[in-house]
Amino acid sequence: MFRKLVKAIIPKDMFRTIEPTGHLLEAMMWQVLYGWPARGLNVIGVTGTNGKTTTCFMVHEMLNKAGYKVGLMSTVGYGVGDNIRPQMTHMTTSGTRVTLQRIRALRRQGMKWLVLETTSHALAQNRVWGIPYTVAAMTNLTHEHLAYHGTFERYRDAKVKLFRLVAANRDGLRTGVVNADDPSAPYFAAAVPKVLTYSTKAGRADLVAKNVRSTAAGSRYELRHAGRTIEMTVNLPGGFNVENSLAAAGVGLAIGLTDEQIAQGVAAVTTVEGRMTRIDMGQDFSAIVDYAHSPDSFEKLFADLKPKVAGRLIVVFGSQGVTGDKGKRAIQGRLAGEQADLVVVTEEDDRGEDGEAIMREIAGGAEKAGKVIGKDLWLVHDRPEAMRFAVGLAKKGDAVLFLGKGHEKTIERAAGSEEPWDEAGEVRKALRARVGKGK
Repeated sequence: MFRKLVKAIIPKDMFRTIEPTGHLLEAMMWQVLYGWPARGLNVIGVTGTNGKTTTCFMVHEMLNKAGYKVGLMSTVGYGVGDNIRPQMTHMTTSGTRVTLQRIRALRRQGMKWLVLETTSHALAQNRVWGIPYTVAAMTNLTHEHLAYHGTFERYRDAKVKLFRLVAANRDGLRTGVVNADDPSAPYFAAAVPKVLTYSTKAGRADLVAKNVRSTAAGSRYELRHAGRTIEMTVNLPGGFNVENSLAAAGVGLAIGLTDEQIAQGVAAVTTVEGRMTRIDMGQDFSAIVDYAHSPDSFEKLFADLKPKVAGRLIVVFGSQGVTGDKGKRAIQGRLAGEQADLVVVTEEDDRGEDGEAIMREIAGGAEKAGKVIGKDLWLVHDRPEAMRFAVGLAKKGDAVLFLGKGHEKTIERAAGSEEPWDEAGEVRKALRARVGKGK
């Protein structure tokens, strides 16, 4: 409450300047009170705009299968070994107090290694101060969270801070794993003493994916590194998951895992909640839930899925209110308008902002791409109703994508208020209603 009051009184630019200091002091306090619970751990940090969660699961599974006592703290869940509990809040990297409480609890279960999904907000606000990162992985960097950071450069510099924390850990491996195909790669590579780069293209990198064969179920490829080849199987659909697996493999090589341990660990990940999750209730079309909510993730998802859909591609999505990046709304709409056959715009997390206005901003982008309201573009604010509407449009061979919420367990309609939410559950209800009517 006090923080909200201060934020309301102090000008935005000034608050952005002093906020990290307040969080730093808070982090110092909790580290002392909890006895520096992360000390002595080997912490692997994963950051980027998209792919963080899946990469974390792959790294965790590699270490887990290899016999390491490894913990996981991510957007989707946290725990040790095979005992992963769901994450109930929106926040990817929790506040310092919760993060340290969980680390302390996981250490009591014997955790020696920790895979920690680390956001730009947590880094910019010093919420992970005092955590001894030993390896960092960067997946990619695209248009996201500019409502908070202000500029892309500030967003990038916040992410790079993770690599500087790795460099500052004199007892760690001090290694960064970097996506060489990303334009921001040089900034990350320059921040650490040792770097492993990866690529899906023909360019020069330490790890390169060759002869990629993709299907609707996943991909197979040859990972070339230091003159040797690792036969990789990715049991998650989408070319972007080849990139995620390369990032995970880079972490494995930095730690010292064998080729076999890397390949087995990546192949063991067959599902990540809210990431390309297929919902089957006996319907004759595909229904897929995915967390995609940035322009880059939209672009990659549509490019991967569109050629594999026998019928039409129908998308259902919205965009965050208030704290969300308003600049991406029209871009999301344009990308959906260009790639999808039918577009249903709905709520995501209005957070007190006018939901109808948010939808109109998205629809504006779709209309510029040629979509017409009432013909192949609809605005249905109530998300469950929008789901039922989209399912009602579907015909045999179509694919219906439900984007933006993914694994999240709450929806923020009013400012400061969260209501329980289950995206996959709501999709099942919509499908059950349709199948029950015999359509």
